[in-house]
Amino acid sequence: MGIETTRWDITEFLDNDAAIAAYLDAVFEVGDPEEIRDALLHVAKARGMTELAHAAGITRPGLYKALGEKGNPSFATVAAVLNALGVKMNVSPRAA
Repeated sequence: MGIETTRWDITEFLDNDAAIAAYLDAVFEVGDPEEIRDALLHVAKARGMTELAHAAGITRPGLYKALGEKGNPSFATVAAVLNALGVKMNVSPRAA
């Protein structure tokens, strides 16, 4: 008899501003563009794609396209999504 498991879904844990900010901060720290795109998609799904797209001034299909697996969001799109989420990017020197 096998063990039954359920798929882990990060969006279930992105239920408040602090969790979202911490998640995005960690992903941006790594700096991998694909991981950043994926993280923005996770947060967008957790917040609600329609509402976030509207707040960012992007169509819902456009947001899915930009943040989807084959997406390559422009900096303007990333900035609009971050602004709609109520978070900002910070730039600081990397440790040597």
